[in-house]
Amino acid sequence: MAVDLTTVLAGVEFANPVFTASGCAAAGQELDTFTDVTTLGGVVTKSVMRLPRAGRPTPRMAETASGMLNSIGLQGPGIEAFLANDLPWLLERGARPVVSIAGSSVQEYTELAQALRDVDGVALIEVNISCPNVEDRGHVFACHPASAAAVVSAVRRNSRVPVFAKLSPDVTDIVGIAEAVLTAGANGLSLINTMLGLAIDPGSLRPVLGAVTGGLSGPAIKPVALRCVWQVHAAFPDVPIFGIGGVRTGTDALEFLLAGASAVQVGTALFGDPTALPRIMDELGTALDERGLTRPGEIVGRAHRSPLFVAPEGPDPLGDASLRAAG
Repeated sequence: MAVDLTTVLAGVEFANPVFTASGCAAAGQELDTFTDVTTLGGVVTKSVMRLPRAGRPTPRMAETASGMLNSIGLQGPGIEAFLANDLPWLLERGARPVVSIAGSSVQEYTELAQALRDVDGVALIEVNISCPNVEDRGHVFACHPASAAAVVSAVRRNSRVPVFAKLSPDVTDIVGIAEAVLTAGANGLSLINTMLGLAIDPGSLRPVLGAVTGGLSGPAIKPVALRCVWQVHAAFPDVPIFGIGGVRTGTDALEFLLAGASAVQVGTALFGDPTALPRIMDELGTALDERGLTRPGEIVGRAHRSPLFVAPEGPDPLGDASLRAAG
């Protein structure tokens, strides 16, 4: 059975549902040495800010059990350099760019959206709202419904392409944050950003990272990411979702689709295996084929509709017929 991996997100068609994750492949040039970026669903760029940014103090990365901590601090050349160099390369190469933007104020997000508004070739905008709001005592936009909504509303008003809001798991009610940004105009969601974490060096007796805390990513956060996707899809079943967090195999991708994601982003896995993306695509296609499915969309959210328990044929080995109705 032939599997067609074509995926549609907020009305935009992509070749498949496997994308890079922001911050893990820059703007794709280095990754293209190992993986043909034109074969991917899309390249989600490292978050771009309005002005050049040096980032946070070193050390900036630390390996953890089943994951990685980073405190890069959104280092980058700024939007002007991005538009002059990185985006033209992606478009000339034939990749599908999803531009991630980040800022420290609503005005900065507005200016970034305006700078991208008339640029042809951008498939989607991903709004990284896990940044501190300097106008509100440093509160992180994604942790407050009103702040998150204000950013997304500003970007939506100044964009011609669909806008996806990238949410933080470090909140008590991610469904409430999702509702706020969707009401503000988000066309889709990216779930999840990294989780705030800490590592301590027993030799120096100090935190490993120069900035003390950092964002935890990799397989360690996959169960949290799946939970967030599950909860948000249950509340908003028609909203397209990027599932992000610990995707290393096609089976991981399949789990996110079952939970309600329409596509996945792969990040930390690329540090250990920069050729992981085509393998994940192939494995996902095989997983769908083995289940008699021809398109990824056929399985999105399927876990919400599947029975919780399938009773075996014949006498109940547990002697409890009530289990048969658990689904």
